[in-house]
Amino acid sequence: MSNANSTSETGQPALQAGAHAPLGQPETVVQRLLAANPPKGAAFIVTIYGDVVEPRGGVLWMGNLIEACAAVGISESLVRTAVSRLVAAGQLEGERVGRRSFYRLTAEARAEFAYAASILYEPHDASQWRLVYLGGGDPDAAMRRLKRLGYAALNPRLAIGPDGAPELAADALVWDASVVQGGAAMRQFATEYWDFQSYAEAFSAFIERFAPVQAMAASVEPSMALTLRLLLVHQYRGIALRAPRLPAQALPSDWAGHEARRLFAALYLALSRPAERHIANHFIDGDGALPEAGQTVRQRSAQLRQMQ
Repeated sequence: MSNANSTSETGQPALQAGAHAPLGQPETVVQRLLAANPPKGAAFIVTIYGDVVEPRGGVLWMGNLIEACAAVGISESLVRTAVSRLVAAGQLEGERVGRRSFYRLTAEARAEFAYAASILYEPHDASQWRLVYLGGGDPDAAMRRLKRLGYAALNPRLAIGPDGAPELAADALVWDASVVQGGAAMRQFATEYWDFQSYAEAFSAFIERFAPVQAMAASVEPSMALTLRLLLVHQYRGIALRAPRLPAQALPSDWAGHEARRLFAALYLALSRPAERHIANHFIDGDGALPEAGQTVRQRSAQLRQMQ
């Protein structure tokens, strides 16, 4: 039965660290995923909005946030604190309908969410380089943002990275660059500016953590499927948005990111049918049940099938 008509904003109890479940059960897998990489409140809420809410109109009831976060051990008080911080940071804005609180992404946040979605759900491989020159009196904050998006600093104002970066400040000079000579040296060049080893280790750890989910993905019940999918997106997102997305010639020949990407796509698709059922039955916005999965979600699934 749906609990969408409940008037309180209380969530389900979080997983207990000391709880015991048979080896190989979904609860055990979730506990191991949380032990290896426990999510922070604000970051996990960002994942929920990007994966579930934004494709369905962008508005969600606070009670749904509390329940989804409780399933990964984030308490109600931490959720409320994180939401307040996201509002203060200009990423969320809220409204009340009766006794309930609802939150939506701000226009500024939606642009970055769209870019992140393109990295996670679209089969895009960088085909050329992009150079960004940062103008203005203080380029440090913009450079830090570019590094979080997989760019490398050539000097304090000049960065290089993959094509397809999100919109930058008006004083940034952006142009594309293609290799016209010496392509064989591209991998050596990239190795000098990107720490491939650390990202390769992160991708390999992701594969090791999520490989056990493959055997159970098609049979887990809906609420657990959503929890597993959110953890999948959250942990993959934490690596993929920062890892270098460079032309194939620049990446190591045994780049673990390729295998991690295929695993992410396969698990996301396997978990989505039951997860979508839970969303449809339990998640609400100010008008009632969240809108059905529309063109955005169908397109996302089609693109992920190309990545397997």
